[in-house]
Amino acid sequence: MKVVLQRVFQASVNIDNKIVADIQKGLLVLVGIEDADTQDDINWLCQKIANLRIFGDENEVMNLSVKDIDGEIIVVSQFTLHASTKKGNRPSYIKAAKPEIAIPLYENFVKQIEKELGKKVQTGIFGADMKVLLLNDGPVTIQIDSKNKE
Repeated sequence: MKVVLQRVFQASVNIDNKIVADIQKGLLVLVGIEDADTQDDINWLCQKIANLRIFGDENEVMNLSVKDIDGEIIVVSQFTLHASTKKGNRPSYIKAAKPEIAIPLYENFVKQIEKELGKKVQTGIFGADMKVLLLNDGPVTIQIDSKNKE
């Protein structure tokens, strides 16, 4: 499972000209799921995301987590995180999980991040054509791969 975290001042998801998610200070989390992903990947990533110290303290040093600042989260499914660009100019998405595998894992991811955060998170809609707007804070953008725990 791969995620891209973006620390944001504001973010929203628009589908068919309707805002389905809208947050202020917090994280936009793009999630890419592959067939090999399990609940262990979800648990590890959600704990890491909720506790990652990437928000400024009173001295503007990154010492606080999204939990510490009582921040908000939007989770958006993003199969293109598993794009392979090794061959040719058209990305291959062969590693991305098909919906019958990805949807239950995505739903479990959302439940687990809510548990770690201690409150509801907002989401896009799996498989929808989403317009994601964000005002990146920093910018701070971090990639995490549960198969490469560095």
